[in-house]
Amino acid sequence: MATNRQVLRNLYEKYIKGIPNGAAVSDKIVFLCHLTNAVKRALEFNFSEVFVRTIPLKHLYEKRPAEEFDFIIDNIHKVVKYPDHIYKNKDPKRGNFCFVKTIGGEKYLCSLELVIDENKNKEILTLVTAFRIRKETYLDSYSLLWNWGNDVSPS
Repeated sequence: MATNRQVLRNLYEKYIKGIPNGAAVSDKIVFLCHLTNAVKRALEFNFSEVFVRTIPLKHLYEKRPAEEFDFIIDNIHKVVKYPDHIYKNKDPKRGNFCFVKTIGGEKYLCSLELVIDENKNKEILTLVTAFRIRKETYLDSYSLLWNWGNDVSPS
């Protein structure tokens, strides 16, 4: 069975690598990981599946430095499955939630969007974007929904 890292690498290799910047890609979707029970409870979800589509992945490939893109591809499942913090995303930004995790001394943010999977007629989360947070104050104006250290919502 392919690991989370291999699944994203395969998606990149098959549908994105070698495609010119700005060119359209096939809209494919792959399973990334399941949310933990703690995250499901905190966000009051009755589902746990998180997916990645080729279109946001290509956007990351085009907009992020190569080393950051490679790190994201290899580690985004860690941010989503085991976030340190979850924030409510701000309007008008796309995505409902910002999952944040510190890896190797750097903070990474993954924006996830609630969507309806029309094939299965159920809610799922999909990746909108991911990046390394460069400014320590970046999240100051976001509303904290959950903290892994406390495993409770801050309401």
